[in-house]
Amino acid sequence: MNTWVVEAQNLHKTFAWTPVLNDVSCRIAPAEVVGIFGPNGAGKTTLLRLLATLLTPTAGRLTLFGSASSELAVRRKIGFLGHESYLYPDLTPEENLTFYGKAYQVPDLKDRIAQQLESVGLQDWRTMPVRYFSRGMEQRLSFARALLHAPDLFLLDEPDTGLDPRGLSTLHATLARAKDRGKTVMLTSHDFERSRELCTRALILHRGRIAWQSEAALPSPQEFIELYTACTR
Repeated sequence: MNTWVVEAQNLHKTFAWTPVLNDVSCRIAPAEVVGIFGPNGAGKTTLLRLLATLLTPTAGRLTLFGSASSELAVRRKIGFLGHESYLYPDLTPEENLTFYGKAYQVPDLKDRIAQQLESVGLQDWRTMPVRYFSRGMEQRLSFARALLHAPDLFLLDEPDTGLDPRGLSTLHATLARAKDRGKTVMLTSHDFERSRELCTRALILHRGRIAWQSEAALPSPQEFIELYTACTR
């Protein structure tokens, strides 16, 4: 592999002298869909935020697309969906996406916004301030925003939070298309059975360490439950 999308070597992250990630190492190849599982507090969100360049490691080395994670060109290749929506509540979906798209210099921005709003089923709410949206609608708009600039690496922190069946269907269809186009996806989840339909690999984080990761075929849901239980005792 000449260029890994993600290459993490002995990553550590400490907050106020409390270790959150401990010696995490992994390599993620292009077009992989990697599910990250683990109990609350395992370090899943911290790992994604490091990969999204929103945090810097306390120790260790992180390269993205073969380059230092601090490089601007690298950051333009990343789309991040976190627990926070990062939306402006007094702006409409169109205005939120326009602000974001201009920051990323997205070409044909007006058409791209229309496509994204339609893809997440929010075209009829494009002129309504976001403050009136439900949690699920905010999640769908955040998803549209994260993908607006057509990133090569999607980092999704529990992306199914608050989504109704239509939203879940949209999410899975979009990620399946991204996978077919050679995009790389890393997502955290507590639902292995649902995520298994998309994932090519899986790993379990526990107490800031990678306790297990799949090598070839993913285990069955029952096998995964047994692995998860053994790894997180």
